[in-house]
Amino acid sequence: MHQADLDKLRQPTEFLDHDSPVVRRFVHDALRDEDTTDVQRAVRLYYAVRDGLLYEVYGADLSRSGLRASAIISAGTGFCVHKSLVYAAALRAVGIPSRLIFGDVRNHLASDRLRRLVGGDVFCFHSLTSVFLEGRWLKATPVFNKLLCRLYRIAPLDFDGAADSMYHPFDQDGRRHMEFLHMHGEFDDFPYSTVINGLRTAHPRLFEQEDTLTQGSLVREVHTGGSHD
Repeated sequence: MHQADLDKLRQPTEFLDHDSPVVRRFVHDALRDEDTTDVQRAVRLYYAVRDGLLYEVYGADLSRSGLRASAIISAGTGFCVHKSLVYAAALRAVGIPSRLIFGDVRNHLASDRLRRLVGGDVFCFHSLTSVFLEGRWLKATPVFNKLLCRLYRIAPLDFDGAADSMYHPFDQDGRRHMEFLHMHGEFDDFPYSTVINGLRTAHPRLFEQEDTLTQGSLVREVHTGGSHD
């Protein structure tokens, strides 16, 4: 990839607004003095997003303003789309090129209720982040935080900055957890209309209002017996 193309992928955008004070503070608070290389910074920021922002589908804000990285950090919660946006913005804040990846997956982490609202076990427009490190692109998924993984008996997904960080194919009980069915591609910025209209079409029962998902709690549903079939 040409240098000009990489430079573009370090720039702030409407959604990857890493020039905002909120994103800058998030990055500053996450990094340590010993994080001197791109790999170290990318790994540190991965865990800051994975475990510092609660993974929650219910009640998620899908408005244009609510999907800016700064707004997501301020809210402190979101699902795969939100958390991938924050990670991509944080990477760009430290000069690491990033893009967004979207794909349809089977067996997304979900309670029984969420599966009913989704309309099955295929979740469309699942999001992860593409990271440019040491001359190559890697896939990273800082989505399911450690607490939620423990509750749903899924091993937390790690990232070392040297290999792709995709979802483990089986959970801790040996059941298939995540399978990628179709990739929509990689994007330099969040393709708002494509993703939000796609989610509305694929999962209409998830939407409580035009830009807000149905209320609930994945953590609470685990404790009430709604974790897995």
